[in-house]
Amino acid sequence: QVQLVESGGGLVQPGGSLRLSCAASGIFLGRNTVGWYRQAPEKQRELVAALLPNGDTRYGDSVKGRFTISRDIRANTVALKMDSLKPDDTAMYYCSARIGVTYWGQGTQVTVSS
Repeated sequence: QVQLVESGGGLVQPGGSLRLSCAASGIFLGRNTVGWYRQAPEKQRELVAALLPNGDTRYGDSVKGRFTISRDIRANTVALKMDSLKPDDTAMYYCSARIGVTYWGQGTQVTVSS
């Protein structure tokens, strides 16, 4: 039974930073692509960052240079470090992991005040 649990969201001022974490059980994050997606109200879910098993990364255009995805094999977690946050970053952030099918966490809310 796969479970992904996000944490670290909250309210932050523009220009501030947050670090999100995704804790996994029932799945080993080191063998598969993991990622972060976000979805704002009435908008499509969009890729924030992805991390491949070989260490390659991919970022959405709007977050390049500001966000960093990383993996902790020992803890079986994936993190998203977010710097220079903007109001447009406000969204529900979801952790994902793919092992033939894609699993999702319940999401953590990030709100950047304006």
